[in-house]
Amino acid sequence: MSPQPTARRPHVRRLLPALALLAGAHGAIAADPAFVAISNTQGQALGIVVQRVVPGGGTAASGLPATVGIPNSQVRVIAAPLAGVVESLETAPGMSVKKGEVLARISSPQALELQRDRIQADSQATLARQSLGRDEQLFREGLIAESRLQASRANAAQSAAQATERRQELALAQHSGGQTLSLVAPIAGNVLEQHVSVGQRVEQSAPLYRIARLDPLSVEIQAPLAIAARAKVGTPLTIASAGASGKLIAVGRAVDPASQSVLLRGLVTQGAEALRPGQATSVDLALGNATETTVQVPGSAILRHENKPWVFVAARAGTATGYRATAVTIIGRSGEATVVSGIPADATVATAGVSALKASWLGIGKE
Repeated sequence: MSPQPTARRPHVRRLLPALALLAGAHGAIAADPAFVAISNTQGQALGIVVQRVVPGGGTAASGLPATVGIPNSQVRVIAAPLAGVVESLETAPGMSVKKGEVLARISSPQALELQRDRIQADSQATLARQSLGRDEQLFREGLIAESRLQASRANAAQSAAQATERRQELALAQHSGGQTLSLVAPIAGNVLEQHVSVGQRVEQSAPLYRIARLDPLSVEIQAPLAIAARAKVGTPLTIASAGASGKLIAVGRAVDPASQSVLLRGLVTQGAEALRPGQATSVDLALGNATETTVQVPGSAILRHENKPWVFVAARAGTATGYRATAVTIIGRSGEATVVSGIPADATVATAGVSALKASWLGIGKE
């Protein structure tokens, strides 16, 4: 029994009449393999619809995905300087604080030990200074050797340094009397996180709060390679949805293997109050004076071939009319349209029937 022919897929069956119409015209312009010769009658039969491109607004890259963040220099973590028990918490996430404002109080027996060490160190330093004063008087009277005076000076210097160290330890612990430590805000900002509760025992260096100054804010932008190649530090950026603006402060050198995008970091200097850390948004870049012309085309006009974007531009080759497959570079988005470069500002592109044109261009369905 002879084998039965394999059933054609539905979308292939629908394309066969279109490919038949184009079969005669495909080889007419062999000298230009990117050109697909097609008459008006054939175009109507294939359902080809065309549209004039729209100027792309100069060199703007629109609609780039981004995430709002906080510059590292504006974030502080409030940690327990000594082990102890949380006596009180004076603020909570979402509240604003001033620099020097008390955030928490911790009861720590170690604070008493530091206070005792400081008092002892101060007493030793006082005795060493007094001893040095007597030895200097005795040395002037010729009653002691110079070596003893040198030893007294060294002892006085060492005692003074130790006393200073003990005072600094107590100051760093933010000691406020007895065994209580009063932790204050090192900067003015907003409380982002609280890690402990009242009555909880905490170890030394355990985080209590995370606070940050939220103006300005940063944005991490994922940009295609073509845009990243044109971006530079200082490039203006806008976030239209929030009425915010700023500039780029860093252009990454590494490419994400999965998305083939480059990380751009921007600083939002105006309108940051309308944004929140962690918020997903979209950013527009004004890329300066680029030599290429950018235009807006409908998303349906773009096809993919060999991992590159292409459009079919209405063209002529001698007396033949048709469409020329043209590689483009995607710059960004502007509303529902895609901003591209690589085609003239007055071009007309196919927005429907693109699959049939691609099939003819690549010779699909030919014997």
